[in-house]
Amino acid sequence: MPELIEITDLSLPELDVYAGQTETQLLHYYEPDEGIFIAESPRVIKRALDKGYTPLSFLLERGQVKGQVKEILACFENIPVYVAEPEILTGLTGFAMTRGALCAMRRQTLPKAREICTGARRIAVLENVMNPTNVGAIFRSAAALNMDAVLLTPGCSDPLYRRAIRVSMGTVFQIPWTFLGSRADEWPQQGMKLLREMGFRTVAMALKEDSVSIRYPRLAEEERLAIVLGTEGEGLAEDTIADCDYTVRIPMSHGVDSLNVAAASAVAFWQLGGQEA
Repeated sequence: MPELIEITDLSLPELDVYAGQTETQLLHYYEPDEGIFIAESPRVIKRALDKGYTPLSFLLERGQVKGQVKEILACFENIPVYVAEPEILTGLTGFAMTRGALCAMRRQTLPKAREICTGARRIAVLENVMNPTNVGAIFRSAAALNMDAVLLTPGCSDPLYRRAIRVSMGTVFQIPWTFLGSRADEWPQQGMKLLREMGFRTVAMALKEDSVSIRYPRLAEEERLAIVLGTEGEGLAEDTIADCDYTVRIPMSHGVDSLNVAAASAVAFWQLGGQEA
């Protein structure tokens, strides 16, 4: 068990990563090297560690020291572990901690799209999905419903933002993902070209007059499919829809015109993911 550091001074510079830095600042913390992210809850922390991420420090409610985190701490004798009562930690972080545990971790270099799509049959492509909650929910559905990888355009929220990780229940560490380029102008033209080169037929999830039903038989017959989902509210850009091989809709009832992008992703992944009956 590593030595526990009692928190008595909320202004300690060592705690800055938990309270004094924005998500964007953490992302660029060691620039030009990879930055930091915060994993929350023992289960999520363990999933990140299992994926090979390196912990920098732990921030725990006192009760967690002998709880679910105990086995994790036993593996990291030299990592700082800061502890305090729940009310002190809430004052520090500004939010009630899920399961009383946070861990600051180093990011890893992201893989290339070709690397994670090798051998993939079904992938999800997120276009400018900016809400971390939606990103996390989509990752959870992607991992559960037979997606082999997730690609994100540069306008998307980062899957390693704290809320996205928490909502995903740590599945951002279980399914391969990366960004499609680093500049907004690389999508859709260059991104679509890459998808075609990798052998994917593309499916635009959009409510258009010429859309086919998600039950369209040919979709299930495609060897490789990339399911493209658009930003909250506006949906996919017209250029993206025009570049896709299929435009697909989810049939609606009771006068409902559309689903939230996270809910739509779950339906699409279930229907198109090649699941067994």
